[in-house]
Amino acid sequence: MNIEMDEFWQKHSIKFLEMAFDHKRHEKIFRPDGHGKNKGSCGDTVEIFLTGYRNTIQHVSLIIDGCINTNACANTVAQFVEGKTVEEAWDITPEQVIDYLETLPEGSAHCAELAVGALFLALSDYKKNKQWQA
Repeated sequence: MNIEMDEFWQKHSIKFLEMAFDHKRHEKIFRPDGHGKNKGSCGDTVEIFLTGYRNTIQHVSLIIDGCINTNACANTVAQFVEGKTVEEAWDITPEQVIDYLETLPEGSAHCAELAVGALFLALSDYKKNKQWQA
């Protein structure tokens, strides 16, 4: 392993590394209860798919087209909201995502904003779809 790779592994928290390399939620859900897609000025895209039952988010899946920092932020958002009510999910902030990851590189706060923005779009869609079904 070269010095540059050693430095990468050493400078990041376990939480960041787990979220950055996690791909278990990467899937497209057909007919989700809520869907949001957000593209950042950097060119990265986050898509969030929600399924729920009785106003509780049961499952979150993601499609990420972006950097490792965007992946870490989107996975963190998914982890935060799964099992929460829709109302609780609206309280998630980019700052909470950044704090959780501990070592999101400086200048990458927009990745957290991108992921939370996709969540908010998915929550809006969820609300619209559930009102239609009621």
